[in-house]
Amino acid sequence: MFKYCAFPTISSVLNPEGSFNNMDIHYFAAARAARGVAQETVAPSELTLSDLLKQLGEQHTETTAAGMTLAQVFDRCTFLIDGRSADSSASLSGASRVDVLPPFAGG
Repeated sequence: MFKYCAFPTISSVLNPEGSFNNMDIHYFAAARAARGVAQETVAPSELTLSDLLKQLGEQHTETTAAGMTLAQVFDRCTFLIDGRSADSSASLSGASRVDVLPPFAGG
Protein backbone atom coordinates (compact mmCIF):
# COMPACT_ATOMS: atom_id res chain seq x y z
CA MET A 1 0.00 0.00 0.00
CA PHE A 2 2.67 2.56 1.02
CA LYS A 3 5.66 2.66 -1.24
CA TYR A 4 7.86 5.06 0.74
CA CYS A 5 8.39 5.56 4.44
CA ALA A 6 8.61 9.18 5.61
CA PHE A 7 10.12 8.18 8.94
CA PRO A 8 13.75 7.14 9.43
CA THR A 9 14.35 3.49 10.10
CA ILE A 10 16.31 2.56 13.20
CA SER A 11 19.27 1.48 11.05
CA SER A 12 19.51 4.97 9.55
CA VAL A 13 20.13 6.60 12.94
CA LEU A 14 22.62 4.03 14.21
CA ASN A 15 26.34 4.16 13.56
CA PRO A 16 28.23 1.04 12.37
CA GLU A 17 28.82 -0.07 15.97
CA GLY A 18 25.06 -0.20 16.50
CA SER A 19 24.77 2.78 18.85
CA PHE A 20 23.12 6.12 18.29
CA ASN A 21 25.13 8.64 16.30
CA ASN A 22 25.09 11.50 18.80
CA MET A 23 24.14 12.44 22.32
CA ASP A 24 22.86 15.97 22.94
CA ILE A 25 23.55 17.75 26.20
CA HIS A 26 21.10 20.55 27.03
CA TYR A 27 22.12 23.15 29.62
CA PHE A 28 19.61 25.31 31.48
CA ALA A 29 19.93 28.53 33.55
CA ALA A 30 23.18 28.59 35.59
CA ALA A 31 24.49 25.51 33.77
CA ARG A 32 24.02 27.34 30.46
CA ALA A 33 25.86 30.36 31.85
CA ALA A 34 28.72 28.20 33.12
CA ARG A 35 29.09 26.26 29.88
CA GLY A 36 28.47 29.22 27.57
CA VAL A 37 26.12 27.30 25.27
CA ALA A 38 22.56 26.03 25.50
CA GLN A 39 23.33 22.71 23.84
CA GLU A 40 26.22 20.64 22.59
CA THR A 41 26.46 17.32 20.83
CA VAL A 42 28.97 14.69 21.87
CA ALA A 43 29.83 11.21 20.65
CA PRO A 44 27.79 8.41 22.19
CA SER A 45 29.29 7.05 25.35
CA GLU A 46 29.48 3.86 27.37
CA LEU A 47 30.45 5.95 30.39
CA THR A 48 28.37 6.83 33.40
CA LEU A 49 26.86 10.26 33.90
CA SER A 50 29.51 10.91 36.57
CA ASP A 51 32.31 10.16 34.07
CA LEU A 52 30.80 12.54 31.50
CA LEU A 53 30.38 15.33 34.06
CA LYS A 54 33.99 14.90 35.20
CA GLN A 55 35.25 15.13 31.61
CA LEU A 56 33.16 18.21 30.85
CA GLY A 57 34.23 19.88 34.10
CA GLU A 58 37.90 19.27 33.27
CA GLN A 59 37.50 20.54 29.69
CA HIS A 60 35.63 23.73 30.61
CA THR A 61 37.26 25.48 33.57
CA GLU A 62 36.07 29.03 32.91
CA THR A 63 34.16 30.75 35.71
CA THR A 64 30.77 32.42 35.57
CA ALA A 65 30.05 35.98 36.68
CA ALA A 66 29.20 34.42 40.05
CA GLY A 67 32.69 32.85 40.17
CA MET A 68 31.57 29.24 39.68
CA THR A 69 33.10 26.68 37.36
CA LEU A 70 31.01 24.23 35.37
CA ALA A 71 32.06 21.43 37.75
CA GLN A 72 30.81 23.47 40.71
CA VAL A 73 27.50 24.10 38.96
CA PHE A 74 27.18 20.35 38.25
CA ASP A 75 27.44 19.70 42.01
CA ARG A 76 24.13 21.55 42.47
CA CYS A 77 22.28 20.17 39.45
CA THR A 78 19.83 17.40 38.78
CA PHE A 79 19.97 15.45 35.55
CA LEU A 80 17.62 13.80 33.10
CA ILE A 81 18.75 11.09 30.70
CA ASP A 82 16.29 10.75 27.84
CA GLY A 83 13.65 12.49 29.95
CA ARG A 84 14.09 10.39 33.09
CA SER A 85 15.63 11.49 36.36
CA ALA A 86 19.12 10.05 36.78
CA ASP A 87 21.81 9.96 39.42
CA SER A 88 25.53 10.16 38.72
CA SER A 89 25.95 6.37 38.53
CA ALA A 90 23.51 6.08 35.60
CA SER A 91 24.86 4.57 32.40
CA LEU A 92 24.86 6.66 29.23
CA SER A 93 24.81 3.58 27.01
CA GLY A 94 22.24 4.19 24.27
CA ALA A 95 21.29 7.63 25.61
CA SER A 96 20.48 10.35 23.10
CA ARG A 97 19.91 13.32 25.45
CA VAL A 98 21.13 14.58 28.81
CA ASP A 99 19.46 17.60 30.45
CA VAL A 100 21.43 19.56 33.04
CA LEU A 101 19.01 21.27 35.44
CA PRO A 102 20.30 23.61 38.14
CA PRO A 103 18.07 24.45 41.11
CA PHE A 104 15.27 26.80 40.13
CA ALA A 105 13.82 29.50 42.36
CA GLY A 106 10.28 30.69 42.25
CA GLY A 107 6.85 29.90 43.42
